Amino acid sequence: MKTLYFIAMMIGLHMSLIIKPIQAQTSQNKLNQVELMKQFLGTWQTQMGKDTVQVDEFTAFGSGVVGTIKNITKGKVISSTKELWGYDQKNDKIIFAMLWESSPEISLWAYWFTSKSTCEGVSYQDISNPEKAILKYKMVIKSTDSYVLTMLQNNKPLAELTFKRVK
Repeated sequence: MKTLYFIAMMIGLHMSLIIKPIQAQTSQNKLNQVELMKQFLGTWQTQMGKDTVQVDEFTAFGSGVVGTIKNITKGKVISSTKELWGYDQKNDKIIFAMLWESSPEISLWAYWFTSKSTCEGVSYQDISNPEKAILKYKMVIKSTDSYVLTMLQNNKPLAELTFKRVK
């Protein structure tokens, strides 16, 4: 009986030595999505065409973000969108809703940081299987004042925009 107890204790000790480092690695590698989301606070601008710019303004709202997106051609706002970003702890994703001024339709998206400078996103309907999403977005933060947004369709680049911080 003492031998069986000793073997069980050794197996338990051995397992705890294996499991604890694995758990520590997992928690160390987990990115703080809420803190990383704050990198987008401020005003950003990108060229959408010869005479059109997009201006994005993001402000903090509690621990989330509220955004206004405007497409401006020759000084006139041609489209406007409101966004509300928040963190979904269950899925460890940033969820945001988009509402266009010109339409009652709402669009839901899920984004998540894969590193401190890289963020990926898919439509909320694809959250459970993002690798199968037809439309995806990837953002790469180049500096505190610049990021690149790439739209992918069927995993092939469709469009790329470079945003610059407006000071």
